[in-house]
Amino acid sequence: MTDFSALLKADRGQPAHDLHIVDEDGFDTWLSGRRTTERAAATAQRFKGKGFELAILPAETSEDWSAVLGVADAAKLGPWCLAKAAERLPEGSYRLAGAGAGDPGPAAFGWAVAQHRFTRYRKSTEEAGPRVLLTPQPGRIEEAVRLAAATALVRDLVDTPAGDMGPAELADAAEAIAREFGAEFRVTRGDPLTQGYPMVAAVGRAAAAHRAPRLIELEWGDPAKPRVAIVGKGVCFDSGGLDIKPASGMLLMKKDMGGAAHALALARLVMAARLPVRLHLLIPAVENAISADAFRPGDVLFSRKGLTVEIGNTDAEGRLILGDALTRAGEDQPALILDFATLTGAARVALGPDLPALFANDDALAADLLAAGEDAGDPLWRMPLWPGYRDMLKSGIADVGNAAEGGFAGAVTAALFLEKFVAKDIPWAHFDTFAWRPAARPGRPKGGEALGLRAAWRMLQARFG
Repeated sequence: MTDFSALLKADRGQPAHDLHIVDEDGFDTWLSGRRTTERAAATAQRFKGKGFELAILPAETSEDWSAVLGVADAAKLGPWCLAKAAERLPEGSYRLAGAGAGDPGPAAFGWAVAQHRFTRYRKSTEEAGPRVLLTPQPGRIEEAVRLAAATALVRDLVDTPAGDMGPAELADAAEAIAREFGAEFRVTRGDPLTQGYPMVAAVGRAAAAHRAPRLIELEWGDPAKPRVAIVGKGVCFDSGGLDIKPASGMLLMKKDMGGAAHALALARLVMAARLPVRLHLLIPAVENAISADAFRPGDVLFSRKGLTVEIGNTDAEGRLILGDALTRAGEDQPALILDFATLTGAARVALGPDLPALFANDDALAADLLAAGEDAGDPLWRMPLWPGYRDMLKSGIADVGNAAEGGFAGAVTAALFLEKFVAKDIPWAHFDTFAWRPAARPGRPKGGEALGLRAAWRMLQARFG
């Protein structure tokens, strides 16, 4: 993985190129104060101070050139304000100058992660070496590096094709992180999985033996501290099962373990920062495959909680495996449960690819997450656990159905299904996240993406740090 600590350094007056920060409102004033050669260079490069515009400014010597970057608001740098510069500038060291002088704040994270590339299957075509940002606030570097590493972890796990990222490989990734931080690690599979987590076993039983289903668990921290459970949907590939997806719907299904990637990255943040909690990470990992042994529409599955579930659609499998994992998470009476899942297309229809749908059974928790998302530049949108829609999940022969009829309120009914597996007295939040960026933006290449991760982390820091 990228060495993010090499991209952010304490500013001790070492040689560096100035990076001026300008917005449209301040552009004319900034331009009028520049030398004639700099004004000419900015004009020639059609620089107007708009967001993500970049221009190189000449100096009296070739080594002393500087650069100017357009941002939305020069007085308040968001996480992605410096990302374009980090991607496009030549190798070297840089410091903020002029109106933008001082601490880059959350933009340091964007500067670092913008230089990460997924190179497992081909080498990067980028010729420039590292671009180093100097900051007068060295105490904030470690946090920016941790956030960049966590975001890169999500991206790399999601970008890895399903052939190389099955349940076993996902378990390997979790075990490597457990070893790094001395956490307890265990995997449940085979007959113990069938007996203890019957819905996880049923969803994954059609996969090949080397891609067998399993429940991945990690525990870390002082047992006397507040217990925090983090659950992630780990469907490593989703064919739709016997309710098979069309080719277009199956194309991106390597990303259906994006919830697990978020959960694993958040757990890593907790451990790296030594947050004073007892962490419990749970990842039900499966491949929703097709074979003679696949679970069928109309089947009734038993769950760890004891509820019976009638299968109305085998492509609504993520909520099934999460139901068993959420039940296990609640058995130790945690202070908080967070789950991440690429759960419904309905959430994307409602909110688009950039905005995770947030559901919560606790208003204070929801408010804290929304505020944390705004503060971290990682927005969320709360959706309702509308009780009037619970009837959509009724079954004539089982306790509950896994898929509502009619196609209405798909994200809401999926969240209502999950709610049945969470004790009412445990604060719980569910992130229905896309985990994917369909088009590149500065600092955010097309592909796997962390959406909701920084919001959740900021909330945990505020509550337990």
